[in-house]
Amino acid sequence: MNEPVRHREDAWQVCFRICRMSAWRNALYYGDNLNILRQYLATESVDLIYLDPPFNSNRNYNVLFKDESGEDSEAQLTAFEDTWHWDAAAEATYHEIVETAAPHIVIMIGAFREVLGANQMTAYLVMMTARLIELHRVLKPTGSLYLHCDPTASHYLKIVLDTIFRVENFRNEIIWQRTSSHNDSKKWAAVHDVIFFYTKSAQFKWNGVFTEHNPEYVENFYHYKDERGLYRHDHIIRSVSMGARPNLTYEYKGYMPEWGWRVVKEKLIQLDQEDRIYWSSKGRPYLKRYLHEQKGTPIKSVITDIPPIGPQAKEKLGYQTQKPVELLERILQSSSNEGDLVLDPFCGYGTTIHAAQKLNRRWLGIDIMHLAIALQKYRLKDAFGLVEKQDYQVFGEPEDLAAARQLALDDRYQFQWWALSLIQAQPVGGDTGSKQGKKGADKGIDGVISFLNDPKQKPKKLIVQVKSGKVKSGDIRDLIGVIDSEHAAMGVFITLEPPTKEMQKAALAAGYYHSPNWNKNYPKVQILTIEDLFAGATVQMPPTARTHKKAQKETMLNNGQHELL
Repeated sequence: MNEPVRHREDAWQVCFRICRMSAWRNALYYGDNLNILRQYLATESVDLIYLDPPFNSNRNYNVLFKDESGEDSEAQLTAFEDTWHWDAAAEATYHEIVETAAPHIVIMIGAFREVLGANQMTAYLVMMTARLIELHRVLKPTGSLYLHCDPTASHYLKIVLDTIFRVENFRNEIIWQRTSSHNDSKKWAAVHDVIFFYTKSAQFKWNGVFTEHNPEYVENFYHYKDERGLYRHDHIIRSVSMGARPNLTYEYKGYMPEWGWRVVKEKLIQLDQEDRIYWSSKGRPYLKRYLHEQKGTPIKSVITDIPPIGPQAKEKLGYQTQKPVELLERILQSSSNEGDLVLDPFCGYGTTIHAAQKLNRRWLGIDIMHLAIALQKYRLKDAFGLVEKQDYQVFGEPEDLAAARQLALDDRYQFQWWALSLIQAQPVGGDTGSKQGKKGADKGIDGVISFLNDPKQKPKKLIVQVKSGKVKSGDIRDLIGVIDSEHAAMGVFITLEPPTKEMQKAALAAGYYHSPNWNKNYPKVQILTIEDLFAGATVQMPPTARTHKKAQKETMLNNGQHELL
């Protein structure tokens, strides 16, 4: 395909280019992964890609194949999140693919549009095709890609993957049983996700990964025990199907197998001397196969031994689509080595990044939501003690007032989530996992910080409002009204513009909140500017506050890897 259009380098690009020329630094990126892949990732630079695209089948729609014109199509399908639309962006991406992609990809995407029409599903497939083209480009010849999806669109995505990666590079359709039960009264219960495993070529990395033996298997086959441990009887003589071999045909202790032995005589003598040969009452020899010397059960394409993250799971952090770290560990262990580069272009709350850090892989994560990047930073600090700029880099977040103003102009909801992350406040209103963002009324509350003065009492609330435009004293009076109506303890007003003197007077007049547990007064209403936050200002409140569930700390093992405490 033709090279994508390059744009004039900005400060972010220059910084990244300099970084690539120096020592490696793990990194998180805020922004559209298509743009980031094109502008910042070199061809054939990544060892393993895992992606879990934002396709949520838990939100049901009666008609899936419905043209944006409003005309119904005969084909209908429920359970599709209304994230993608056939709009100007989808049309532009479609034309770009047609004009620049390889001929076989153009034929594929054209067939989808002709058969399905201009609807949500086609828009989704167009957007995914553009990204998978770039992911194929950045993957090394020995690299692997794992695409995690649900059955709602997996059949279409497999066609896209077959076209871009070629059918001969398809390795597995992996089934992960994500739940043991589901209430689907009029169909087979949907309890699994699909993970497609593709490689860039026939020469790819693969490590034999084994799971623990099934207890039922051990009970059925390992019937014997000695000072070495449990063992079973295994064959040491050849079967008729194996045929005879001259160098393995010999007599030992008066026993002459018809088709010979499975080992040379010297090895057989050694095994016998080590008491690893069992002679039956009829004089037939067997090899003692010890359980502790077996690697375990090779991983299978149907995963039933890794449960989803339940309500009481240690690693549960509250992110709607959070995947178990163990699942990502298995994928990374099977298809990458220590020091390899792992990329997650839809990294969300960062399970892939967590697993990569835990297994000593290098990593890159991309997400289009500032909230996701912020939550990942908390997770990396809590689990591994990693600090931004010191241990990894973050690209795309505002670092000065000019960049903050630009973000506010581009997307005020992303600005709002980014500003809330600066004080670790929990966003309120809308689905924070949705690309569309927060919509509708929020009762004057943009974020909340909860804290406890007494563990036996109900948590206290600190309400946060964020403003990116002009501000006035009435904004502070409104915040005070919300604090009172919501029975909150305190409030914080974050503003991009400097507050007026009247605003500061109104905030001071609100008085103080007294914390009996800490025997300290805190300003009931606090005004923080973005400039203040850049300079290191923080909210004045009881130090027990915590808005996001803390990730479990990982402890370093002797082999240099980590273990969950």
